[in-house]
Amino acid sequence: MIIASHNAGKIKEFKEMFAPLAMEVQSLLDFPELAEVEETGTTFEANARLKAEQIAKELNCIALADDSGLVVPALNGEPGIYSARYSGEPKDDKRNNQKLLARLAEVNASDRSAYFVSCIVVAHPNMESLVVEGRAHGEILEELRGVEGFGYDPLFYVASEDSTFAEIPLSIKNKISHRANATAQLLDLLPSWLEELKQL
Repeated sequence: MIIASHNAGKIKEFKEMFAPLAMEVQSLLDFPELAEVEETGTTFEANARLKAEQIAKELNCIALADDSGLVVPALNGEPGIYSARYSGEPKDDKRNNQKLLARLAEVNASDRSAYFVSCIVVAHPNMESLVVEGRAHGEILEELRGVEGFGYDPLFYVASEDSTFAEIPLSIKNKISHRANATAQLLDLLPSWLEELKQL
């Protein structure tokens, strides 16, 4: 399986996840000659599909990609698929958080509910792609709290933990996060998908 990503942290997570399946796992770091796949989709699923299906086709293999981000209903779904570059290029977590707080102040939102989305797609040229989506629900605080995590974690408050994602250990976050929810679904569905692929 090829992880359609250059993100070393993400690649490590997925490699650990697939260890029990006894699969050989590589990533785009092993194929420097491949061009970056442009994320031109308008949804998390569309962008994850673009990456997974293009790499699967180019390398004639199983490929996995994910796309994730933060959705704030009071802001009509912002930052959504633009979460990583919400405040422009180059990507900057601090600027993104500042912009999010400024946008919520503009609309004077009484409802600060939000959720993280993770969509994972596994593709092969001869198979219908496997798609799973996980979510984590919370609300956006008025100030940053915590130093763990990344992105919008210091603003994302989860009532069940009475903490932001940036205040809890990674070991706990990895059990309740959007990516954890999507991954759990994937591990349930992947073995039968792989078995079907073997029969082709």
